[in-house]
Amino acid sequence: MKQRAVGSTGVQVSEVGFGVWTVATTWWGVKDEAVGLRLLREAFDRGITFFDTADTFGNGYGETLLAKALGDVRNRIVIGTKFGYDFYHHTTRRGHEELPHDWRPDYARFALEESLKRLQTDHVDLYQLHNPRLDALQRDDLFATLETLKQAGKIRAYGPSLGPAINERQIDEGAYALEERRTDFVYIIYNLLEQMLGRSLFPSGRRAGRSFLVRVPHASGLLDGTVTPETVFAESDHRFHRVSTEDRKHEWQVNGLKKVEQLGFLTEGGRTLGQAAIQFILNEPSVASVLPNLYSEALLREFTAAPTLPALPHEALQRVAALYAENFGLAVAPAAPGGRAQGVAQAG
Repeated sequence: MKQRAVGSTGVQVSEVGFGVWTVATTWWGVKDEAVGLRLLREAFDRGITFFDTADTFGNGYGETLLAKALGDVRNRIVIGTKFGYDFYHHTTRRGHEELPHDWRPDYARFALEESLKRLQTDHVDLYQLHNPRLDALQRDDLFATLETLKQAGKIRAYGPSLGPAINERQIDEGAYALEERRTDFVYIIYNLLEQMLGRSLFPSGRRAGRSFLVRVPHASGLLDGTVTPETVFAESDHRFHRVSTEDRKHEWQVNGLKKVEQLGFLTEGGRTLGQAAIQFILNEPSVASVLPNLYSEALLREFTAAPTLPALPHEALQRVAALYAENFGLAVAPAAPGGRAQGVAQAG
């Protein structure tokens, strides 16, 4: 597996990373710890060195699971985790609703120390603000604390993970992080169907020498064949709210699959559409790592092979750009780069 640099931090990450949320929550159907441990270990054996979690995934379970699976190879992997949601004092949660944030410096220090204990390590490589709003990014005291922690070696790099679902306000949040805070990286949702954030933020990242981490490369299952017209989501599935009414189902699932039907040309050359979706993102030089949703051995094998395949032809990339500009021939076209288009995707 090829490695890419995260800005100028010296941190190197595998081009395909593992988002631990798929095995640390029940939102993707993985409930057996043994399955999670096996997938994490197989991912490492297949060349994945970047494993990203969050303190709130399973209220700390994602971090302890990662330590249990890969603690013996800690010096050979890069760990990302997140802070900001106060699950220590707010223990009840309905469905997938957001918990209250706490961005005070003292809480950031406390959260980091608790994460270090669960991860059984003395540092976090990529420390992330979990779904911050602009007011959090504007806190001088918080960023002074993060810089102090970086200088002390507790963290190697920091930046925001924008979410929880893609929307236009994240353009301003990402731009502020890059241009005003000069964060080492920004973690965003970006894929063939949802390009708003990347088109708006990639130019700034390139100019500043900063990097991006990308999640939801398969648009929550639309681009990897796991969502079909017949797919019905359980209430516990994080995608359930998208299709909870007929209007929502038509907007996300039905229209999304109509767009996917037009991307078949990307499979020419023997690649799957799921692999093409990853290659499309890795074509952007400021992207350090892509984190697909990995919850089966089959997906793990398919997606880790993507970077080894021949790159997508320039003509194919031009065709994608034309389709996106026309919203794949559907009713409402997305905004131009830097604009304020709407989109939907679940974030980890």
